[in-house]
Amino acid sequence: MPDIAFVNGRFLPWKEATVSIDDRGFQFGDGVYEVIRTYNGKPFELEAHLGRLDRSAKELSLSQPYSRAQWAQWIQQGLSQAGYQEAKVYIQITRGVAPRDHAFPSDTAPTVVITIREFHPLALQIRQDGVTARTCEDLRWGRCNIKSVNLLANVLAREEAKRAGVFEAILVKDGLVTEGSLSNVMAIQSGAIVTAPEGPRILSGVTRTVVLGLAKMESIPVEERFMSVDSLYAADEVFLTGTTLEVLGVVWVDGKTIGSGRPGPITKTLAARWTLLTR
Repeated sequence: MPDIAFVNGRFLPWKEATVSIDDRGFQFGDGVYEVIRTYNGKPFELEAHLGRLDRSAKELSLSQPYSRAQWAQWIQQGLSQAGYQEAKVYIQITRGVAPRDHAFPSDTAPTVVITIREFHPLALQIRQDGVTARTCEDLRWGRCNIKSVNLLANVLAREEAKRAGVFEAILVKDGLVTEGSLSNVMAIQSGAIVTAPEGPRILSGVTRTVVLGLAKMESIPVEERFMSVDSLYAADEVFLTGTTLEVLGVVWVDGKTIGSGRPGPITKTLAARWTLLTR
């Protein structure tokens, strides 16, 4: 089964999939993207992902090349060609190809790329044991709620985590936890989930929204507010959410053990509910 590439309305062999060096996504990071996970061959929360793609594009005055129905059709066609049951679908829209100039070009068409690759979930043992993390300064721009291809600050944070031998970098701005380099961060304090509120300081994940909905179904209180780093250390549980991570317990941050040092009961409950929902 092959990985699939799509560029500007055409499916083509992976090695032939190219874009111009004058593309504004390459020159300026002038574009937006989405990552969608499939379960049993079906895109999960496709409408929510496409809705966020649309909102991100509008925030950048970026023309949407396709309707949601057309996006869904292209994605399904690619999934059929790839044949994967577990796949990661990547969508990117840039402002297109134009001579290098910071101002928007007036007569360019957007560049559209879709890739479909086989997805390999995290090992069960990692989920059972939980993962480690470290905090680092949140250096991102002021509009984190736009899912822009400008990810250099995330890349630097992720590299810090890698060099430190931990799984994730938890970003901190003005002493308050925002989110992870590739995840949303949630803590359990006195039986309630505490997580940063939606707004320009975080990218509110599709998985985040679904997990908070599952929590409410389980009568677990949810408090959307920023927490200090000390509050994070003192939490009974900490977990990450994300398209590729699902619900993943954190057992150690900056050398400090979280709770019992194992994924806690609420984390396990939400992870089990996620499994029931998706499989």
